[in-house]
This record gives sequence, C-alpha cells and structure tokens, in this order.
Amino acid sequence: MTTHETIEFDVLFVGGGPANLAGAIRLMQLAAEKGQELEVALIDKGAAIGSHAISGAVMNPAAIAELFPDYLEQEFPVEQTVRGDGFFFLTKARSIKMPLVPRQMHNTGFPIVSLSRVCRWLGEKAEALGINIFSGFDGKEILLADDGLTVTGVRTGDKGLGKDGKPKPNFEPGIDLLAKVTVLGEGARGSLMKMLADKLPIRSGRLPEVFETGIKEVIQLPENHFFSGSAFNDLHTMGFPLNLDTPGGGFVYEMAKNRIALGFLVALGYEDPSLDLYDTFLRFKRHPMIQNIIRGGKVVEQGARTVSTGGWFSMPHLAVDGALFTGNGAAIHSTPAIKGIHLAMKSGMLAAETIMDALMAGNTNRHSLDGYSQRIDSSWAGAELREGRNFAQALAKKGPIKWIHLAAQYLSKGKGLIDRLPAVDDATTLTPQKGEAGGTKPAEEQAKPAKDDPAMVDKLTGVYLSGTLHREDQPSHILIHDQRVCVEKCYPTYGCPCTRFCPGDVYEMDPCKDGSGIKGIKVNFTNCLHCKTCDIKDPFHNVTWTCPEGGEGPNYKQA
Repeated sequence: MTTHETIEFDVLFVGGGPANLAGAIRLMQLAAEKGQELEVALIDKGAAIGSHAISGAVMNPAAIAELFPDYLEQEFPVEQTVRGDGFFFLTKARSIKMPLVPRQMHNTGFPIVSLSRVCRWLGEKAEALGINIFSGFDGKEILLADDGLTVTGVRTGDKGLGKDGKPKPNFEPGIDLLAKVTVLGEGARGSLMKMLADKLPIRSGRLPEVFETGIKEVIQLPENHFFSGSAFNDLHTMGFPLNLDTPGGGFVYEMAKNRIALGFLVALGYEDPSLDLYDTFLRFKRHPMIQNIIRGGKVVEQGARTVSTGGWFSMPHLAVDGALFTGNGAAIHSTPAIKGIHLAMKSGMLAAETIMDALMAGNTNRHSLDGYSQRIDSSWAGAELREGRNFAQALAKKGPIKWIHLAAQYLSKGKGLIDRLPAVDDATTLTPQKGEAGGTKPAEEQAKPAKDDPAMVDKLTGVYLSGTLHREDQPSHILIHDQRVCVEKCYPTYGCPCTRFCPGDVYEMDPCKDGSGIKGIKVNFTNCLHCKTCDIKDPFHNVTWTCPEGGEGPNYKQA
C-alpha cells in the first residue's frame, strides 16, 4: 500500500491560471492588511507557470487595475494596445466589414496580451508575497472528510509509473495537500471538478455546460505587414468556413515584434460528424483576407484549448464545504465579448475576500463560503455574466430564430425572448453520418497546407510547435473505456469523430485488413495538447481525459 506524505496549508489553490493567481495574490494582500499570517500554496500541472496558458487575447483591464492599480508601472506584459476593432463576415471568397461592432466587443484602448506571459508575471508577484508555488504537480484526486461532503484538499499524481501502472525504480508517490479551503481553478473541463460533480450535487438545477474548441497560432510576420499603420489591430470574423447554423469564428490580434495571434473557435454543439476542427482551421487560414494578413509569415507556436461558454445558467454552485470554484472551470466567461481573463481574475479576487472572512470567523463550511456567490452576483463581473446568460444557447439555434433571439438579447441586455434558454450536452448533438462508415471529406476537398509555406502547417507540426512532451513509458492519461463501443457503435454511426475533432492527431483508426471495418482506436497520447475536446464531445462518453504525469504537456511561451 502506497503511503502519501501529508502537507497542510491554510489555503490551497489548484491551477495556475489567471483566476487562481489573482486570487492567491489578493488573499495575501488582505492578510497583510489584517495582520494575519497565512500558509498559502498553489499547484499547477504545467512544467512552469504559464506553460499551459494558450490564449493570445484582448484583455479588459478592469480586474488587473483593481489588483495592481499601478500595473503598467510594474511592467505588466502588454503586447499592443487596441487601436480599433474590425468585425468581418466571411464568404468563401469575400470579406464584408460589418457596420456595427457589438458593444461587448468594443476593445479600443484595451491591452492585447500573451496569457502565458501574464501568468508568469502574476506568478512572480505571487511568489514575492510568500505564496508557495509548485509547478509540475497535478491534482489527481479530491480528498474528502469522513462525512463525504467536506473537501479537505487534493492528492497529487504519482510520478514514475510504467506503462503497466506499476512503479518504476524512480517512483515518487503523490502528496496529500490538505487545506482549510481548497480553490479549484483548473480551467475548462477540470478533472477534479468533474470528479467532484460525481460526488456532490454541485450541478443540480444548472444547465449543462457547453464548450468551444479553439486552435491558435503565433505567426511571425515580415516587418511591413497587414497591421502596419492599420486603424484597427483587433479583428474578429464570423461565417466561412462554417455555415450559419454552426457557431464559431476567427480572430487575429496584433502582438509585439511583428507577431500576430491568430485562431479559430468552433462550438462543440456542432452536428456534422465529418467536421474536422483542424481542417476547418486551415480553411479559415486559406481565406483570401487571412492569406493577405499572414503572407510572408511563419508559424512559431501553435496550440489548442477548450473554453466553457455556457455562462451564468451553466455555472455550478460555486461553494461546497471547504472549497470554492473559480475561472473558466466554473464557466465564468463572457461569450458575447469573447473574453474571460478579467472575469476569471475577478472571480479569484472575490473568492479571496470570501476566504479571508471565513478564516477570520473560524468557519469554512458552505454557509460561510456562500458569500462568494453573493459577491459575484453584486459585482461588475456578475452584471457582465448576466448580460451574456443566454447568448451561447441562442447561438445554438438554427435558422432565422437564432438572429431573433440574439437581437432581443442585445436590446434587453441578456434577457431576450426567453430567459434561461435551454442547452444540451455537446456530446449528444452529432447526427448519424451519411454514406460510408469512417468517412470524412474526400482528400481532394481537404485544406492541406503547402509544404513550402511556413505560414501553413499540418497537425503534427502544430503539435511540435506547441512544445508538447509526454514520457512515453507511462500509462496513457487518455482512457478509452470500451473498444467495442468504438468498433460496434461509434464507427458505423459516426465514423469515429475523435479522429477529426482532436486537433493533436491523438486518435487513429486501426483498420481491418479486409477493409470490413476497424479493429479499434489507437491512442497516441504523447501528442495530446490537453484541450480535453475528446472528454467533452465523444458521443458515447467512452473517453475520459485525466492528467498525465505532472509537468508534462504543452510548453507555451509566446502566447
């Protein structure tokens, strides 16, 4: 039986994104103001803080200005400042500049940032305040008290297991990190949040979460590029290569040193099982307008991530005995604005205020921690979240009714025609494929990158450019529970969509030699970008994503 070392803290933050970093910093600020000494720890599964943060983004500075009023003087890492907003509707061959940019997307004056660099900057501030930061440690298991209701901390993952799951000579068992309050801020589709939802009713009465997957690149451009002297450097698109019934869109942001962040998002409620997310991304990049932007460029980094977009009505109950939930792992995101960093940070800061009150009162049960929900509700973050409360659900509608709902919501600041529009689980939306099993778009119709164009790269090159590394002789962190489901149900019905929705080429069909079908699915887990699309979109819930050995996965640096 493995013995796990125990370390105790006052507060444990799980996840090193902007929500928890801001929360930990705010907690230490409050402790200093009140003359309290706290032992605070933050763990992150990435090799370093920021290594799993993939979003090059436009950032509303509201939260960082509250946390550090002099953030610019403290050399907060700003890439560019938004000069103006461009919003375009794309057809296959044309781009039409929209006369109206929705108010939620008015970004002039906002900083364009590299989230990886922002997290590293926040991490340095946190360490300077005395926060214990442990990178390369994943939260593998939620620890509960004997009552089965109270969160007491997390157990980190074992290191040094072989492919057979048995300890190797360098085996290191996980550590039990105990705390009076545990803050889960793992990002979208957090493993611990998912485990906790199986044990406690944190999602009772809530709409199912819905998600988008984004593929994003940093591209180095020549000195005189599209945005040189342009009136706008914040560009969003809708339309091509998606049809109007499939939500999604593209973005291009100017960054420092003649670089851009370019990406494309697809809502995972799509219906077509032949839709290939990476192929869609390449088609976007093939559009004449985007080709004009990236001409002469070179992809220097690529990655992928899911975003929880359901918003207000899909947020879980934000507190249980001994724990709080922050950031996008709690569906805290503004889908109309296509922004979430400022909301994530504010959620962490409000969680810190709640925790400080609870610790000083000597009671960290749910009753004491429920003040967090009230703080969210009465803050500017709550107002922004409520304005987008039905937006993703309206986008999922088909035909003219979609636009009627969206217009009504825009005019009524969120309420629309029906307040609390229903949502469905993204895993349930695929329609059975037409034609031959296992089919996708014919090869001649797929958007393959030209070998001599460094601005267009294939999937495996993209994985390489993400810096993704996993030790090959460990158990796979991606679990296919029953290969028979793949062979007997998924292949004939949907053609194994995992081979198309995964942006990292993790899933590969193993065909029968006689061409009669497949023997199963091969899992190339070392390619995994940790986007977790598979855990969300698999139509039979036959795939579970878990954390690999701590410190592995992508290593984002540019954005």
